[in-house]
Amino acid sequence: MLLLFLLLHFLSIKSSQVQGYTLDSRTPADNTSSRDLFTIIWGCLTTIFASTWVSVHPNVPPTDKSWLALFWRRLWMMVIAVIAPELIVGFAARQLYSARTSSEEYGVSLTHAFFFEMGGFVSQSGHPIATSKQLDEPLLGPKYLSAIKKIKVEDIWDKSKGDALSKGVALVQGLWFTTQCLARVYQNLPVTELEVATLAFAVVNIFIWMLWWGKPYNVQQPIPVGPDEDSELPGTTLSLLQLQQAARRKIGHSNLWERYRFVGAFMGIYRYNPKSSTSVPAFWSRIDAKASTQSVIIQCFVGILFGAIHCAAWNSQFPSADEMWMWRVCSLCVAVIPLLLLRIFQAGYVLDSILGFNIALVSVIPIYIVARILLIILPFMALRSLPPGALVDIDWTSYIPHL
Repeated sequence: MLLLFLLLHFLSIKSSQVQGYTLDSRTPADNTSSRDLFTIIWGCLTTIFASTWVSVHPNVPPTDKSWLALFWRRLWMMVIAVIAPELIVGFAARQLYSARTSSEEYGVSLTHAFFFEMGGFVSQSGHPIATSKQLDEPLLGPKYLSAIKKIKVEDIWDKSKGDALSKGVALVQGLWFTTQCLARVYQNLPVTELEVATLAFAVVNIFIWMLWWGKPYNVQQPIPVGPDEDSELPGTTLSLLQLQQAARRKIGHSNLWERYRFVGAFMGIYRYNPKSSTSVPAFWSRIDAKASTQSVIIQCFVGILFGAIHCAAWNSQFPSADEMWMWRVCSLCVAVIPLLLLRIFQAGYVLDSILGFNIALVSVIPIYIVARILLIILPFMALRSLPPGALVDIDWTSYIPHL
């Protein structure tokens, strides 16, 4: 609500005049094609929403939640993807490398491995089968693995709510927006700060699509496999939903880290116990040393790239000098903090690399969050006073050879 209020407030200023440009002076020449402010905002918001909504592949949610609870769960993931998209990149990378490890270790397809990582397989008692400990357990492990291998890849993809076509449409939208920005730069037309921020999101989401391309999208229901592991629960004639509700009543309240699962997951200190829940956390995947190292490197690299794209607007025209310096400082923070964390992670400060990385993450995350929020607000503030060329549209005919 605060962001919406600020947006409406600054866009309602009709008489602003900063650096010699007013709202009235932004009208392009009569002999050029033009665009309006609504077109800029609509194109940017559509690109951000489409790319983020399609790129985020959530784990399988609890089946006893209402549609409203599931919607808010998905919306919360989108908020995190907007504030810190490189965290989603790190999560996707960690899950991809873990899935590859599971595929090689247990002799299953990458689709089976992804479904395993995202909590898609559950026991007859409703507990997720999502850890190596469960598959390596001497008594039930072989039975679970045998049941998983019998599931066809087509049956898993049948539960996916997305396909290559839907992902391809969002990808084309992002590539088209990127092409427009490059064409404006080539034709010496101003690119608004909102378009620069949107371009950063489009580029980052390409990495998320690539990492999660083989992961089933927005699966709502798990697949029960194997024997019943809880003989003390009601008989197996009960439905899966009833068994899950019984298990939830049995385990009672979760501990502190289970209440803040996404924090513990990103910090690498969350220990998930599948027998104490009916679904995997939203930001959870199996963690091993190799997957953690590779995912952190990719996450930091994408974070640096995300900040560097914002730095591309370093010399852009801002409504005021204060907003210009705020943009520059925040862009540098977003670009430099991932580089700093990568160096700390590689150097192995403070006991060991993982612990050092977590301590550094806690120390700089407030600075990063503030910088990201400002980089969301500032582009909308800049719309109140744009240079005249910002409303001049691209001359696509200049790229058509004249015979």
